[in-house]
Amino acid sequence: MRLLETVADHEYGAPAKQLARETGLALPTAYHLLRTLVHEGYLRREKGLFFLGDAAERLGSSGAKEKRRTTVADTLAHWRDSIGVPMYYAMYRDGEIEVMCVSGSREAPAVEEWADFRETGHAHAIGQCLLSQLDEDARRDHLARYPVRSLTPYTVRDNHALMRRLARTPRMGPVVERQEYALGTVCAAIPITVGTTAATMALSLPARQAERLLPAARRLQGEIGRHLGALTLSISI
Repeated sequence: MRLLETVADHEYGAPAKQLARETGLALPTAYHLLRTLVHEGYLRREKGLFFLGDAAERLGSSGAKEKRRTTVADTLAHWRDSIGVPMYYAMYRDGEIEVMCVSGSREAPAVEEWADFRETGHAHAIGQCLLSQLDEDARRDHLARYPVRSLTPYTVRDNHALMRRLARTPRMGPVVERQEYALGTVCAAIPITVGTTAATMALSLPARQAERLLPAARRLQGEIGRHLGALTLSISI
């Protein structure tokens, strides 16, 4: 690991003797480790100089991706505590609804996923918000694979009714759902566009606190607007 870190410090490469000296390794040990790292793809050797290889670059990319995930999780936790609601982040990717991060607490518990979120996008605010950002063909494709089904007495009746509702959804307005996915729970989702990818931040509340839903959603929308630049970079995960 010290060898990898030391090579990374030398943008234009470094010879084995220099790397051994800077890491405090015996030269034969350094040569052996360098040969192994080259063989495994973590380093490459050109004209006697060592550079980071493809495998090390992939490690770096994974680390950056994990850092972005941590940024999203920290942001959701901050909004959870400041707004006082459980928070959710989801994307529509490769034809599927993916809930990427959930942040709940004892004081603000998240909704239990009692029915697969991917298959029940018609019933929860997250799914409705994501589907509202798609074009009509993509919506029909999704509903062909995951047709509307009743989860509670408040769930939208059928595919046609859902398509009509989605067509009427304001482009950047919050999407609200009241007890359609889970009895006793109301939800709101805020649309976010990440390049060509549909994404959303959402929150939920007990139905007995329904009067808090829209004010909390508007506050969340304001927070997203203030942090959209940095957030967009982080949520492209």
